[in-house]
Amino acid sequence: MARDLPIGNGNVLINFDAAYNIRDMYYPLVGQENQSSDHLSHFGIWCQEGFFWIDHPEVSKKLTYLEDSLVTDVPCSHERLGLSFGIRDGVDVQQNAFVRKVKVENHFDVEREIKLYFHLDLQIYGNGVGDTIYYDPELNSLVFYKGHRYMSLSCLSPDSEKPAPSGYATGQKGIHGLEGTWRDAEDGHLGGNPIAQGSVDGIIELTLKLPANSSKEAWFWICFGKTKQEVERLEQQLRTATPQVLLQRTHEHWVKWVNQDAHQLSLLKPDLESFYKRCLLITRTNVDNRGAIIAANDSDILKFAKDTYSYMWPRDGALVSHALDRAGYHELSRKFFDFCLKVLTPEGYLMHKYNPDSSVGSSWHPWVDGQGKKQLAIQEDETALVLFTLWHHHKLAGTLDKSREDYEKLVKPAADFLVHYRDASGLPLPSYDLWEERYGVLAFTVSSVYAGLVAAARFAEFHEDKARAVYYADIAELVKKSAEQQLFAPEKNRFLRALYWSYEENKYIPDYTMDMSMYALFDFGLLQLEDPRLLATMKALKDKLWVQTDIGGIARYENDYYHQVTNDVAKVPGNPWFICTLWYAEWLVATAKMVQDLVEAENLMRWAINHALPSGVMAEQVHPFSGEPMSVSPLTWSHASFIKVAQEYLSKLKTLTSKEAKSGVDASEDKVLEPVNH
Repeated sequence: MARDLPIGNGNVLINFDAAYNIRDMYYPLVGQENQSSDHLSHFGIWCQEGFFWIDHPEVSKKLTYLEDSLVTDVPCSHERLGLSFGIRDGVDVQQNAFVRKVKVENHFDVEREIKLYFHLDLQIYGNGVGDTIYYDPELNSLVFYKGHRYMSLSCLSPDSEKPAPSGYATGQKGIHGLEGTWRDAEDGHLGGNPIAQGSVDGIIELTLKLPANSSKEAWFWICFGKTKQEVERLEQQLRTATPQVLLQRTHEHWVKWVNQDAHQLSLLKPDLESFYKRCLLITRTNVDNRGAIIAANDSDILKFAKDTYSYMWPRDGALVSHALDRAGYHELSRKFFDFCLKVLTPEGYLMHKYNPDSSVGSSWHPWVDGQGKKQLAIQEDETALVLFTLWHHHKLAGTLDKSREDYEKLVKPAADFLVHYRDASGLPLPSYDLWEERYGVLAFTVSSVYAGLVAAARFAEFHEDKARAVYYADIAELVKKSAEQQLFAPEKNRFLRALYWSYEENKYIPDYTMDMSMYALFDFGLLQLEDPRLLATMKALKDKLWVQTDIGGIARYENDYYHQVTNDVAKVPGNPWFICTLWYAEWLVATAKMVQDLVEAENLMRWAINHALPSGVMAEQVHPFSGEPMSVSPLTWSHASFIKVAQEYLSKLKTLTSKEAKSGVDASEDKVLEPVNH
């Protein structure tokens, strides 16, 4: 089930499923230690007329956020039972605390007793072995703990003088046929067991007296700490400040944060502007405060390979940080580059992926090839793109004069690696592709290596390292010439996806598969936009990879097997991916000559909006026939891709508007300030 409405503060991240159950609860690192590990935590309501959990079919709900905020706004109703309730959740921006506000409305003409139930099914440290839960009589809270992880669950009723539940229960689950304490709530009465250990869960009850046709607000919260004392301090601070203050300051913080972007967003239609800001906010939830930019934190993917996307891929991180830099969030990007500086190997390359704590992540890349010979288990583009985006980071942040340490400790060793990791022709040696599926010399990788070396040359020039400036620039030019000679297929009048080395034939074997990652040929500056070979390649990509169903969108490559749903690859070359569709939109923006030329790019941007969840969350890919989200959700890269193409769109729109105005074209005829809404 797709994850939705992520909320967090860079230390705590909470994900909900499509029914608004809490499914992921990361602390103390975003993406590391999922304290709920895909186990479902319930929220339910009891009244004299019946009981229901929030995922009951009779409960209607709309999953949204407050505008420009990382505070949720989820209106719900149960018509038959005469109840409606609105939930607003947020993770406090100053303390590691989750806060929930519930406003319950009684639509019957009689006074009613209403009981709210908040249940937590935790897997502390990511497993359910040796957990303890107990009721603390001083805090009037349930406390969960194991090792150096503590979490407290508390509530406040408007009908009580102090925070305290009207009931609670703790117990074991998943053993001896026990489902969990949530079952104890369905009769409107909790057993009150005060402690349990092992594989455990717990639930608290909050009672409201609702007069006829009236409403009341109730509060729940969870405090996170590494010691009991830390949780106790947080509980005291929260009760002094009140949960309302925390939720309000969190809302105001995010509204201010997302509106720092200096782009002229008013040039966009309101829906595009709103979605752009939503992408910034969702991206922020997957950025850990220590610099790791996490690909995705959807634990539902565990069902497929017993692993997750909760890693920092240097490539994803570099491209996400680039979008954030362009939006003006330089402090977030700076932490990412500090992370990369810390983990760079002595040889000058970055590994496949990393855990949020900077340790090396799991990998499926072997260190030997089919002949048993050593090979590097890396994706070279990840190292190259960090150099490329680091240059732009300092340019955009205006901090080149402070880049000496980066140059000495990151740029020089990484660039020297790129220089030496080449064959006699000048092309980079084989490494794994960006899709992590094949080992060869990829157009995407070659383009990124070129861009990385150009960036290194610019750093060297700035720091008056003249010999290296010339050297890196010369090698970049050699990479470019080699790519033009060896990656272009004259017989097809387009570029290749890749070359694979054959030991049997002692030569490279060309891969003619159309792969949307070949967009890198233009995006990383290897080829000029007007190059007829590039024009032919991009046209072929669109022709071959557009999904010919009512859903549309662009697939990764021909016959993409990942989550494949049909063998009709002529019609559906693969599932449509958000990033691939937005890459082609970037191409359309880059090649636009007139304002009207931007309409198709805008249509593709709206394709992304239309196939996101109502909250604005974009998955990795969507089902080619139903449009339902597939694979992980949200994917940080998807949101960063929209941010970048929107920035490119705005820049080009302003340029073309000015150009047409000077040439006497009536801009209003093209609705320049109000792009056509398709």
